[in-house]
Amino acid sequence: MQLYYSPYSPYVRKVLVCAEELGVPIERLDSAAHPISRDQTIVSDNPLGQVPTLLAPDGSALHDSRVICEYLNDLAGGTLFPPASAGRWDRLVEQSLADGLCAAALSMRYEQVVRPAEVRFEPWVEAQHQKIVSALDKFEHWTPTFADRVDIGVISIACSLGYLDLRFPERPWRHRPLLAAWHERFSQRPSMRKTAHPQTGAPS
Repeated sequence: MQLYYSPYSPYVRKVLVCAEELGVPIERLDSAAHPISRDQTIVSDNPLGQVPTLLAPDGSALHDSRVICEYLNDLAGGTLFPPASAGRWDRLVEQSLADGLCAAALSMRYEQVVRPAEVRFEPWVEAQHQKIVSALDKFEHWTPTFADRVDIGVISIACSLGYLDLRFPERPWRHRPLLAAWHERFSQRPSMRKTAHPQTGAPS
């Protein structure tokens, strides 16, 4: 399988962490996904021109990260997505909130590095940041339930926190002690270490 890829995308990282945990090999395809200048190579398989986009063995293209992660889990017979009777909806809500945090963070990032300085709108940036703060507070509240789980919920949360570290180090989140301690432990997993973001790079 092949994956249109950016080393900076938290959504791509979530897919790669799941693949590592499931033992599913994926070939990474370099791409130039951008919020304004779409990479036409990706567009040929995903009309939105976004990463991650997975090319499956049967030639079909899967997107977005939520679809890809569940596909990989089913393909490998994994347990990253529990059945409905075992807290499935709780895990999906965790994933949804982590993805929402990433969407707000990406909106902030694009405002800073894509929009021309003379038309940047700081109230928009602050509104997105407040979404992130609310999500982080909820994660702190949820942390006692994380224990030693390895599933789509905690993987999504860990990847969202990694993206904040990468793009917004000036807005620290680790004053939430339970979440910070859990993330420190979870980040030592081989899947997280192998997929760690580079420290500089493109708009995503």
